[in-house]
Formats: sequence, C-alpha cells, structure tokens
Amino acid sequence: MSSTELPGVRAANAAVAPKVATVRVAEGEELRSARLPGLTLTVRSRPPARSGLAPALYVHGLGGSSQNWSALMLLLEDILDGEAVDLPGFGDSPPPDDGDYSLTGHARALIRYLDAAGRGPVHLLGNSLGGAVSTRVAAVRPDLVRTLTLVSPALPELRVQRSAVPTALMALPGVAPLFSRLTKDWTAEQRTKGVMALCYGDPSRVDDEALRHAVEEMERRIRLPYFWDAMTRSARGIVDAYTLGGQHGLWRQAERVLAPTLLVYGGRDQLVSYRMARKAAAAFRDSRLLTLPEAGHVAMMEYPETVAQAFRELLNDYDRS
Repeated sequence: MSSTELPGVRAANAAVAPKVATVRVAEGEELRSARLPGLTLTVRSRPPARSGLAPALYVHGLGGSSQNWSALMLLLEDILDGEAVDLPGFGDSPPPDDGDYSLTGHARALIRYLDAAGRGPVHLLGNSLGGAVSTRVAAVRPDLVRTLTLVSPALPELRVQRSAVPTALMALPGVAPLFSRLTKDWTAEQRTKGVMALCYGDPSRVDDEALRHAVEEMERRIRLPYFWDAMTRSARGIVDAYTLGGQHGLWRQAERVLAPTLLVYGGRDQLVSYRMARKAAAAFRDSRLLTLPEAGHVAMMEYPETVAQAFRELLNDYDRS
C-alpha cells in the first residue's frame, strides 16, 4: 500500500495504530493512504479504464470497509474513475485524532478529503451509515456531488425493526465491552456468519472463497485495539443523528439534496426497514427507487449487477440532462 500526502496538505502527526495483518487487495485494485491534519484515510481504487472518466466515491456502512464495494467498482470501472474510502477507524484507516465518530465527523472527513484531492464533484455512493453520511455531504456541499446513490441508507425510522435493536443498543455505554466479554470465545468464522445472517437476504449466496476472505478480514479487525471503540462511537453517532431535529435532521437534509438520487432498498433488510423506501423516494426531490425483494442490507454485494445497471441508467439520464 502506498502512502500519499495530498497536494497542499501536511502529513498528520498522529501515530497510526499498528498493523495487525495485511489488508486484502483484490486483483486490479490499489490501496493508498491519504493523510490530512489529524486524519488518515485508506483509499481503495481501480485504475480507470481510460482517461476522462467521471470520479466516484464509495462509502461503506457500520462495521464495513472499502472492500464492500469491490464487486460494484469492478462492474462500473468502464464508466467511473472510482475510489472507495475506509471511514476513520474502519477498514485500514486509523482512528481520527479527535475521536469524533459522529455522522457529522464522518461527513467532515469525506468533505476534507474531496476538497484536498480536488476530485469533486463526484458520483457519491453510500451504504447504511455511509448512506446517511453521504446524504449529509450532498445536503451541505452540493458542489461536491454529481449524483447520489444510497443503498439501505441509515435514515431515522419511527419504528425500528426488532432485528435492528441489538445494533442500536451498541450505542449505550457499557454494552460493547459486555458483548466483547460474552463473545470472547467466538471464532472469527462464527462472528462472520453472524454478520452475514444479519446483513444478507440469503447468506447462502456467499461462496466459499468470499466467506474465507470475510473471515480473514474479521480476524484482522478484531485484533485492532480500537475496533470496539470505533463501532460503539459510530453506532452512537447514528442514534444521535436520529434524534436531531430542525435543519440538521437527516430527513430535512434529504429534502435539501439537489443531486439526482438512486435509492436501493432490500425486501429482506433486517437493519433498515423496506417500508422506508417510499418515504425516502418522497423526501429526495429528484429520486428514483430500486427495490429488490430478495436482497438484505448490502444489495451492492448481493446483487451487484442489478445495482450497476440501475446506476448506469441514472448516469445516462444525468449525462443527457
């Protein structure tokens, strides 16, 4: 993995947490570190098929990483100059110096990266937590966003699904350390299969090779000294964002988004309710809706071809407008 200091930006002085294992890089992908003051982001990319392609930025969800977008990035490499970022404290990005894992903190990290890299405006794609963060970026900095694609975005729900309650409880003080102690004897494979059962509409769609890679990544992450802190504080950031009203409320910000928006919802999503799809379609002023009845929370991983085709249609309409 190369290390790149963005033009005009000084390298951060904060110590980076020690690497416990090598992060997997799929064939054709590259990793680099983008250093900003007080912040270091790992960026995964594929060399563009040709020069002049529109830039894109992919943003993962809670507990995920840039690897969540590898399949979709590959399918769209002929039309996008794509980058997938590891949010602070996730994937291979170390924690931020200020310990800010709020939705605003994550959004600020993306904005700072895009401003420093000079890649905006980008096609911005986000899943779950990354969808909420991307919504905030698109609302407050419309100059940085060409189109917005949200896969099961973590937008506030009045009635949270029962299956999503344990994730929400992680935001409470003391819950994460307790869970860590209770599950200390779980193997990485047990943890991985548990996450897949929660996030996939049909976990049996995951082949043996993909499962092996996911287990290896889980083994790596669970050894990171800041793993539970990043999870807990980011979960708390989502819960806190749900309680905000006024102009900072996520639904109010969704109404402010000017970029053409593709919304993707899974009928078997256990974390973001399928019933929120129509509410979201009404909130985003220039939106289109893709519903996948058999998909779970990570449609871009379960049905990447379908999501890629929907994005191509969005891009074609954007280019014609």
